Amino acid sequence: MLNRREFVKSIGAMAASATALGAFATAQAQARGGAHVVVVGGGYGGATAAKYLRMWSNGAVRVTLVERERSFVSCPISNLVVAGVRQLDDITLSYDNLRSKWGVEIVTGEVVAIDVARRQMQLADGTTLNYDRAVLSPGIDFLPELIEGLAGNEELLPHAWKAGPQTALLRRQLEAMEPGGVFAIHIPGVPYRCPPGPYERACVAAHYLKTHKPGSKLILLDTNPDIQSKKGLFMTAFNELYSDVIEYRPSSTLRRVDAQARRLELEFDTLEADVVNVIPPMRAGRIVDQLGVPLVNDRWVDVEWLSLEVKGAPNVHVLGDALFPAPAMPKSGHMANQHAKVAAAAILNLLAGREPNPTPVVMNTCYSFVDDGSAMHVASVHQYDVEKQTFLAVEGSGGVSTAASHLEGQYALVWAKNVWADMLA
Repeated sequence: MLNRREFVKSIGAMAASATALGAFATAQAQARGGAHVVVVGGGYGGATAAKYLRMWSNGAVRVTLVERERSFVSCPISNLVVAGVRQLDDITLSYDNLRSKWGVEIVTGEVVAIDVARRQMQLADGTTLNYDRAVLSPGIDFLPELIEGLAGNEELLPHAWKAGPQTALLRRQLEAMEPGGVFAIHIPGVPYRCPPGPYERACVAAHYLKTHKPGSKLILLDTNPDIQSKKGLFMTAFNELYSDVIEYRPSSTLRRVDAQARRLELEFDTLEADVVNVIPPMRAGRIVDQLGVPLVNDRWVDVEWLSLEVKGAPNVHVLGDALFPAPAMPKSGHMANQHAKVAAAAILNLLAGREPNPTPVVMNTCYSFVDDGSAMHVASVHQYDVEKQTFLAVEGSGGVSTAASHLEGQYALVWAKNVWADMLA
């Protein structure tokens, strides 16, 4: 019987090798093409796509990566920064290897317009980029306007759901809170980026409060009627580790905030807290509005899953959190990394005049910490279904931890280092 480490390694190797072989078969055919692919967004999806397009084409495809930030900051592991277990520098990485090792052209800037018919992008500085194929991995944007009083108040009520300055801000607010204070977290309705993330944040923050701010409370307000991922494991943590700290309140829809008073007006209650972390409702990064296609629920991009090409926007592929998810497919960094490999292989096939791989397989592994060192995981494998034209979870694949442990905490940190290397090294 495979142990946990061997299982993940074997599944990951099979998924990666199957995709890689499909891409390698087209590399020589594409070598004479000189095509240009522009990738927008340098996160788990975009950085991976840029690297693998160059690697699998043996450098034959020109790749330009447009990213607003000069460094990559990881959302996975960022909750440990909020809790003071890690520093922001620990989750910040350079794009230099993409440029120096893989030959990706890095443009620090922002795309403000896309002309799908002309295959052109315009940057904020007036630069125009022509492309043969485009990959958009814009992540998520927020909809604070859906909660009265929230828009414009993220410095008082930080979301910390895009790693970086907001992460550091929420950390500072927790450090400044007096012992015996109240920390409130509000979770939006699904779908949102990283289903287990808010519950992990509650656990690691509760560990910090219990250790450094005696008598403090954490109120976890969830729009959803129940915990959205690893329910049994999180409930165990809430009840056995933090019964004197965490109060979990499901079905808590947030209607209005008073940012100055740090007051939350819920559907059936009102709450004031010393530190308030409101995670707003989400949608696809707004650059997708330039594609001129309808969004699912006015929020998410619909794609042909074999290539991740946008329905109604030829030659444009969208990855990661911006997508309307396939059944049981989470919005996670690992999944965005997998989307990137499927899209990269499909793009090389399409540029060579061939069809995408008809049977792609992707996987997901997501770790969550419950204190400063113990973690648990959930894993899944997803196979493309020809009849339904989407990815479906493979029955019996993956699984979930039986309990959180320090060993899994070590696995979680190794997972992060490995996926960062896969993207950027």
